[in-house]
Amino acid sequence: MKDKPYLSLQLRTFASEEPESWNPVIDQAVAADRAGIGKVVVSDHVVFGENLDAYADPSLGGLSGGKQPTGPDGLWLDPLTVLSVIAGRTSNIRLGTSILLAALRRPAVLAKSVATLDVLSEGRVDLGVGVGWQKEEYEACGLDFSSRGRLLDHTLEVCQLIWSERRSSYDSAELTFSSIHAMPKPTQKSGVPLWISGTVNKRSMARLAKFGNGWIPWGEDAINISNGIESMREAVSTLGRDPSSIAVVGTLPIVREQDTINIDATMENVPSLVTSGVTDFRAYLPIPKGVEEATDYLSGVVQRFNEVI
Repeated sequence: MKDKPYLSLQLRTFASEEPESWNPVIDQAVAADRAGIGKVVVSDHVVFGENLDAYADPSLGGLSGGKQPTGPDGLWLDPLTVLSVIAGRTSNIRLGTSILLAALRRPAVLAKSVATLDVLSEGRVDLGVGVGWQKEEYEACGLDFSSRGRLLDHTLEVCQLIWSERRSSYDSAELTFSSIHAMPKPTQKSGVPLWISGTVNKRSMARLAKFGNGWIPWGEDAINISNGIESMREAVSTLGRDPSSIAVVGTLPIVREQDTINIDATMENVPSLVTSGVTDFRAYLPIPKGVEEATDYLSGVVQRFNEVI
């Protein structure tokens, strides 16, 4: 069964111009940990091409009406490296990717990196994955963009195998190996939880049913989250998966009043979303600068959230 619903924060580990320091990102994670936020997540891009209009093309995995936030020369920190720094500065908060373009990494190397992070963080890692939207990113890594769905499935197959088997063998069109040993295993006994991103479509739902501990909705399914969850549950049920075992990301529905956020009014919408199946409430909030100030603010938000769930 899924855990109790919690709040999560997306850290801004990218910038359109060189910041004076990246320390505020780490400070925000520290404050979130102290305040009782459930999870922090970071995003991923390895390189950029110049066809950024593809971000707004849903047929490529983009978001209708969306816009890439930094331009091709934006600075994007490597997500697993950032989470390793945060792991060393925090004690309780879960550490996630939303999303990691897992297919761009060699599967055995990714399995090792994520298992190491899980061990050093004492079992706090969630790996959110998706196929992305950018052809040039796959080309720069020597991969076929048109095969990105299968490449992701292949990557997850190898990671789960290496995490679970003391002595593993694998045979597919992409890769063959036998009698492989890879230690340490993740601290989490069933392996690092996998969160699958995507719309409700045949390929992503098959991936979710096979691999997913959680679902990160995208596009219209994220906007109309209750309908999206209903469609997801129907889809994975037909594939033989119990949908009640799948956690779901949803956006905390912020209620603004002029230049401020009404936290009480915001939280009034939470119980109905919990009933719909949202478990991970992604909170996009104007968090104050400074660890102490941010901790005080987020502590109040967490307290009010816990009162309504």
